[in-house]
Amino acid sequence: MHAPTLNWDPYDVDLDDAPYGAWRQLREHAPVYRNDQYDFWALSRFDDVEAAHKDPVTYSSERGTVLENMGDDMSALGMMIFLDPPAHTALRSLVSRALTPRRVAALEGRIRALCAELLDPFVGTHRFDYVQQFAAQLPSRVISSLVGVPPEDQERQRRLVDTMFHIEPGVGTMNETAATAGLELITYLSELVETRTADPRDDMVSDLIRAEVTAADGYRRRLTPDECTRFALLLYSAGTETVAKLLGNAAVVLSAHPDARADLVAHPELIPNAVEELLRFEAPSPVQGRWTTRAVSLHGVDIPKDAKVLLLTGSAGRDERAFPDPDRFDVRRHMQHHLSFGYGVHFCLGAALARLEGRVALEETLQRFPIWEVDPAGVTRVHTSTVRGYREVAILV
Repeated sequence: MHAPTLNWDPYDVDLDDAPYGAWRQLREHAPVYRNDQYDFWALSRFDDVEAAHKDPVTYSSERGTVLENMGDDMSALGMMIFLDPPAHTALRSLVSRALTPRRVAALEGRIRALCAELLDPFVGTHRFDYVQQFAAQLPSRVISSLVGVPPEDQERQRRLVDTMFHIEPGVGTMNETAATAGLELITYLSELVETRTADPRDDMVSDLIRAEVTAADGYRRRLTPDECTRFALLLYSAGTETVAKLLGNAAVVLSAHPDARADLVAHPELIPNAVEELLRFEAPSPVQGRWTTRAVSLHGVDIPKDAKVLLLTGSAGRDERAFPDPDRFDVRRHMQHHLSFGYGVHFCLGAALARLEGRVALEETLQRFPIWEVDPAGVTRVHTSTVRGYREVAILV
């Protein structure tokens, strides 16, 4: 193979539009891929990505999880996403209590009502933006209510989360626009933590303020205001972006596969499985970064200690070694599991909520709009090194 054929540049916009051919070449010819320009290695096969997710001792998160911010030790920030066990374990347990199965299940009625509120105005119309007017609105409103953001502030904070993922050539998300949005959101959440400390409510910020964590030495303590703020930021941003991208992808994929969509209309009991297939077929977060704590030898290639390694979850979901005919979208596909929510200790805490939102959103969409077409003139992508999906998807109904 010629070197250009094996090039994968996470900042290449054209490549991001259609990455699957390049990822297939990596899986086949360079399962341990080296990119000298951006100084990283990449794993693209399902088994290798899964094994790395399950081995946080070797593949650490403490040096960052997004390519452009990897290098410095970020564990001091206290954000769970940048921690390894055992520090990660105590904090994950704390946040898990804020997203209990009971609390998530109780949200179904609220999610269904929000779907009706957002979708009903477009019944009988000809065209609307499925992402901006529905897919991005729904998860933002749900997570906003959980976190404790008042309704009048929710749209502004949603736009800040969206802007935090703004990307610029050569620097990715490490740019002034994204940083300014992130700082504004952190300031807002810090003020919310202060307000809830004085006046607790039935929301996740209040839960975080009241909760205690047990350190490795057995000492129990409460989170600091800064820790509460950073947890709220993680929950808020992750809870907004992933489902918005999932639903935007669903609008495009189901338009391109009308037979599958008709199957879901006729058999809505297939929708939960269709959500899993959508996550496999078009992973909303197809790239996760890790830092090696020791040298690793894999497929005859030596990855050194202290190296940046990108786990190509999006490629793993199309690996023919794990999924027969992986480039075929099949709402009846039987699969043991996929990796689009991560795996192991960093498995997405909000996975149950995302699945619930995805299922209900598709049920309510298909009830009102059993047929639609995507208007190519109204489609724009979000391009980042870690999140993949659409900013706008205009559909004709």
